[in-house]
Amino acid sequence: MIERIGILGGTFDPIHCGHLDAARAVRHALRLDSVLLVPSHIPPHRPVQPVASPFHRFAMTALAVNGVDGLLASDEELCADGPSYTAETLERHHHRGLAPWQIFFITGVDAFAEIETWRRYPAVLDMANFVVVSRPGYDPMGLPTRLPSLAARMQPAHAFDAASKQPSILLLDAPTHNVSSSEVRARLSSGLSVSGLLPASVEAHIGKHHLYRSQAHVTARIAQADELHGQS
Repeated sequence: MIERIGILGGTFDPIHCGHLDAARAVRHALRLDSVLLVPSHIPPHRPVQPVASPFHRFAMTALAVNGVDGLLASDEELCADGPSYTAETLERHHHRGLAPWQIFFITGVDAFAEIETWRRYPAVLDMANFVVVSRPGYDPMGLPTRLPSLAARMQPAHAFDAASKQPSILLLDAPTHNVSSSEVRARLSSGLSVSGLLPASVEAHIGKHHLYRSQAHVTARIAQADELHGQS
């Protein structure tokens, strides 16, 4: 049987339910064998680097996919030196024996809208199928108008011919949680609940290691604990 894999890259700072929704939706819609969730090492398009360390971001990704059928965590970008470019990640999979038509690179509408700024554009589009998934407020079906030079390569994911060996740009409208990593970090920094926005295992890891907490919030929690133990 010929293997077909999905790749969902991202900072995952932290990983949240929206990421998992997208990975599962693509795997189901295109009948992929697996989807790799790949935390980036140094995101080239972000002026501010990740808050959590590579160790914690990979740990949270591994916890998030644990027990989820077909989803796997990969540390390949974290183990590579320098910025994490999609083209280099795809090349590594080519070197492992996968052809471009066997790879489905997953991205959101907002990120793909900036594809012309990506390293090795437009050649990168020939290195894999690109699956552009909707996000709340972002409809992929508007991309042909927004990127007319690529419109001929775009098609709805449900119309994809699995026998095709020509990389395509596949548009998938799928329900995903209305959440972003920046929102999660902001809520955690303010001491607000993130219940339902993250897998419970990820939320527990964040709490255990005091990730994304403002110093004022951490100090307040310590003082509260001291009071409970009669030490204040």
